Amino acid sequence: MPLPDQYDELHGRVVRHLDQIYEYRDNAQLTEQLLSTMGLDRKINIPEAHTSHWDETDIAVITYGNSLLQDGEKPLQTLHRFLSEQLGDAVSIVHILPFFPYSSDDGFAVMEYTQVGDLFGAWPDIQKIATDFKLMSDLVINHCSARSRWFEQLKKGEPPGKDYFIGVSPQADLSQVVRPRTSPLLREVHTPEGLEYIWCTFSHDQPDLNFANPDVLLEFVNIIRLHLEFGVKIFRLDAIAFLWKELGTNCINLPQTHEIVRLLRTLIEHHTPDAIIITETNIPVRENLTYFGNANEAHMVYNFSLPPLLLHALLSGDCHYLKTWIMSMPQAIMGTAYLNFIASHDGIGLRPAEGLLEDSEIDELISTMEDFGGYISWRALADHVNRPYEINISLFDALQGTLAHGPDQWQEQRFICAHTIMLALEGIPAFYIHSLLATRNDYEKLQNSNNNRAINRHNWDVDTLLELLAEDSHHARIYRELKELIAIRRQQPAFHPNASQTVLHLGDAIFAFWREDPEHQQSVYSLSNVTDQLQMINVADINLTPSGLWEDLLSNTVIDNNTSDAPLQLQPYQTIWLSHR
Repeated sequence: MPLPDQYDELHGRVVRHLDQIYEYRDNAQLTEQLLSTMGLDRKINIPEAHTSHWDETDIAVITYGNSLLQDGEKPLQTLHRFLSEQLGDAVSIVHILPFFPYSSDDGFAVMEYTQVGDLFGAWPDIQKIATDFKLMSDLVINHCSARSRWFEQLKKGEPPGKDYFIGVSPQADLSQVVRPRTSPLLREVHTPEGLEYIWCTFSHDQPDLNFANPDVLLEFVNIIRLHLEFGVKIFRLDAIAFLWKELGTNCINLPQTHEIVRLLRTLIEHHTPDAIIITETNIPVRENLTYFGNANEAHMVYNFSLPPLLLHALLSGDCHYLKTWIMSMPQAIMGTAYLNFIASHDGIGLRPAEGLLEDSEIDELISTMEDFGGYISWRALADHVNRPYEINISLFDALQGTLAHGPDQWQEQRFICAHTIMLALEGIPAFYIHSLLATRNDYEKLQNSNNNRAINRHNWDVDTLLELLAEDSHHARIYRELKELIAIRRQQPAFHPNASQTVLHLGDAIFAFWREDPEHQQSVYSLSNVTDQLQMINVADINLTPSGLWEDLLSNTVIDNNTSDAPLQLQPYQTIWLSHR
């Protein structure tokens, strides 16, 4: 049993959360149910405030449970073996995208949250991966599958599922509702009580769950505890921004949504103090940053603006927009961090570029991506006009050329440059497995699935992959170089996710910034040529401090900023990391 004062304090905190969510009810009994469901009526762990559960050695890899396939073996077992043998010295965090039974959207229409899908393996396979790596799992919390037992109960008028979804009159004013898709918002469902219209933010196979019903909250707290017990340490709250609905509003980022995130954090970290919440909020940057709260909400937020802005910088040869955005980003305080990524299972989001790139710049980027073999997914606005939502393309193909001249000979250098920048920025770097492997657009899977996102969701036969990695293929060259960069990054205290960061001003052809570790033991100056032309930099213009010998960690070149008059030469898409010796 927990100590009475510990329990009473936690009980009071949870009641305060619930009073903000369900303001017109007595929440004491619900609090007791939540604490019991999490096992916090028997044991409470006290988390330390502002504790960072990460350092410069932390690198994440994002993968589907079946991205790698081996005949006669469950995909999770194949994945574990590949991670252990190939990436065990490179990555510490493994984000396995939804591995539950599902009906569509490559796992994001979950049929049963308490099971591992037979397609992937079983819970012991998950536990083995969680033993060797910090495991991130998706809590697909906004919606479930229309083939779930809950939705079947709705159609039959049976509890509890009949009360788990959001029914809305088709005459209701839904004009303000923000949508990430173009499909109709409401789905007709025949029930014993008549025809109902059920809210579906993403697709008609993904009906939204009704968190205005506290029983739904209890269901998910039970799911969270189960996942913790199977080894999940990081919870990615999928599509969390859409969680709470209130007619007459835009139904995104509502106060109740933020309070539910704070409540889940309170419950999770009192169960497992080093567990982490990350919010998946593919929205404009200012709204995204609000999910940090006051270091009491998400531990990490995705740097969603990085992919489109870095892509634009490398394709245009101009880092002006990237620099402007980086300068506007507040430093994440201890206990919070950015998750940096430039490719994922989804496309390259365009909403996070809104207000950062001009509309004409976005249009030019879209046109070039289509020329490079990519596709565009759309979202519906309130005035029934569709707007580009994301670019669907493999990152390797996206970086095959420039806006002005199309494909060129610098594809691999440009691709490496993108990841070298990501590795040096404030935050934790996350590599999509298909970026590590330089996978190209999968047109066959795209055609078979009729889903634009499938173009970047290839399933590798692991034997074929290992053969390619052993040859002089572009896959092998990229894979080896990225692993070498990761190995160097992991040794630099200045690349701690919470190390300070300052943008340098060396023109728009050079993206440059300075990092210093929290203990002030190391400084690193990162300078990247984002153009296809040789660039010259006067050492004096960098203003290196302190004076003396500096070494490029990537080439082992040494310069003395006291005596060197020769300018630094940066080849097209070359990066240097200058560290004081």
